[in-house]
Amino acid sequence: MTSPVVEVASVKRLVESSDVHFIPSNYVHSTTINADDHSSNSIPVLDFSLLISNDPHQRAIAIHHLTQACQDWGLFMVVNHGIPESLMKAVIDGTCEFFNLPEEDKQEFAGKHVLDPIRCGTSFNTSKENAFFWRDYLKVLVHPRFHFPYKPQGYSDIVWEYCERSRQVARKLLGGISESLGLEESFLDKALDLELGLQTFVANYYPRCPQPQLAMGLPAHSDQGLLTILINNQVEGLQLQHQGKWIQVNALPNSLLVNTADLLEIFSNGKYKSNVHRAVVNNKMTRISIVTFHGPSLETIVSPASPLLDSDNSPAAYGPVKYRDYLEFHQSNQLDGKSCLERIKIRKN
Repeated sequence: MTSPVVEVASVKRLVESSDVHFIPSNYVHSTTINADDHSSNSIPVLDFSLLISNDPHQRAIAIHHLTQACQDWGLFMVVNHGIPESLMKAVIDGTCEFFNLPEEDKQEFAGKHVLDPIRCGTSFNTSKENAFFWRDYLKVLVHPRFHFPYKPQGYSDIVWEYCERSRQVARKLLGGISESLGLEESFLDKALDLELGLQTFVANYYPRCPQPQLAMGLPAHSDQGLLTILINNQVEGLQLQHQGKWIQVNALPNSLLVNTADLLEIFSNGKYKSNVHRAVVNNKMTRISIVTFHGPSLETIVSPASPLLDSDNSPAAYGPVKYRDYLEFHQSNQLDGKSCLERIKIRKN
């Protein structure tokens, strides 16, 4: 049983406005959300301190682990990354404060276009969706220019520090990935203009749901940039598609979860695949996840790295695409697996 169609500014308001026992019919999804909890123990773990070590042997070990993680999983946990646990907790706490602001305060930051510096909203793209997702969000462009809401007080400063640190981690990881592809450490950084690379901060708020088996936080999709870094409030909800099965991702405390994304698949000419994942909800606790998307500069044209191509054995599998165009297309449509990436694959005769 479900409730009639309801139009609301946010899922949080819907949950708090009345004693909700059934979700509105326009939030109902038919997707099965069962996942295998046990395989989560197999998700690779990368020791970041080895990657940035001056010891060539330790760094070689880290590059080897990074290669395997990108090839086999497209998701890995990063430990010893140097971002203080207190800062990560402060970002989560500040995010909770933001979503607890009055609805009219949050509406100041609604935004309209996918590249507006600050956007606050619900679901993913309500103009395209037949069924909405059980999720509210705050999306902010934080690099090369930092934007952010001015309330709650102090939230902006905390997020700025976290984004600075997470971007440093991402660039080191991408340097390691560049090496793992047989390129110079700086090749990817220079080719894709990471100094002016777009970093986007996304805070996801998934309220408790009375019928979690019918709702979906976010559907199966791949991310649009190069790497995605995620932390959360230790409430389960992220699921990864691996070898045809859905796996519940249980992150180690104080670790960073890192996804490989679509532009890395293009750049590596398919050697490293972007992973497909989704967010599910529960009926007990609100889940908060903090995601930073790391990509090239908006005007960068991304194509397979030329040293990885061979006209006979390894021809280009993807056409060139400007990041701005890819991002706008990805964010302006419905999330649907890897449908955006499929559009620029080169079809073999």
